[in-house]
Amino acid sequence: MNQLPEFLRDRRAKVKPGEVGLPEGQRRRTPGLRRQEVAHLAGMSVDYYIRLEQGRGPRPSKQVLNALARALMLTQDERTHLFRLAGQPLEPARRRADVPPGMLHLIAFLEDVPAYVMDAAYNLVAWNPLASALMGSLETRAPHDLNVIRWCFTASDLADHLNDEEKGAFARASVADLRVAAGRYPDDPDIQALVAEMLGCSVEFALLWAQHEVRVRREQRKRISHPTVGVIDVICQVMFVPDRDDLRLVLYTAEPGSASHHALRTLRQLTLT
Repeated sequence: MNQLPEFLRDRRAKVKPGEVGLPEGQRRRTPGLRRQEVAHLAGMSVDYYIRLEQGRGPRPSKQVLNALARALMLTQDERTHLFRLAGQPLEPARRRADVPPGMLHLIAFLEDVPAYVMDAAYNLVAWNPLASALMGSLETRAPHDLNVIRWCFTASDLADHLNDEEKGAFARASVADLRVAAGRYPDDPDIQALVAEMLGCSVEFALLWAQHEVRVRREQRKRISHPTVGVIDVICQVMFVPDRDDLRLVLYTAEPGSASHHALRTLRQLTLT
């Protein structure tokens, strides 16, 4: 529960009084809600809530956590994260190293769509030829160099990347999604090592991590500059592998008939030569 107090304090500071029907007032010394206000909204004593924020007292029940989620206006992803931080998942989550054979067959059959499988630590664990051609000869890279978070936050043009609205949104969403994974798999060595590495080498990652954003990655738009076929605008579709919450299938699709669609088809032809 060591992350629970920090998460509660962060979320309390981000809720505006007016959003929960409280007067804004002119003499507030802290941003967001006061502890007393959260306790009132959640139907609990102020002393009990203070102990939660200080990491003291017993583990909160599911009823208490539901009340806090409502009071702090948490999204579904944030509510799930809250339960995990409080030690309330039904059973400990564990990642597996294997990729289901059916998923390997699927991405192989998607010849005209860049497709890859990514684990909860943002490592690419399987891909088709078009994904490799688009992202730069994945099969020749060492395992350490097959991590999307590492690509993003160790890039030489990171500042420009984050200042770009679309690319910056992708980076922020990835960090928020990684925090979900860190809460779901608190003892996973790969995830913990990645977070520690990024906190140590990237100020930008550390700033985003400190915001405690929690959001599962879903569909996003992305622009890729390829050295051979030029700029490609794609929709990055992220889907959980059935019965495997630790794996995501990622597809890059382009609008049919668009210049980006033709660029992907050209790239596909180049993989056959």
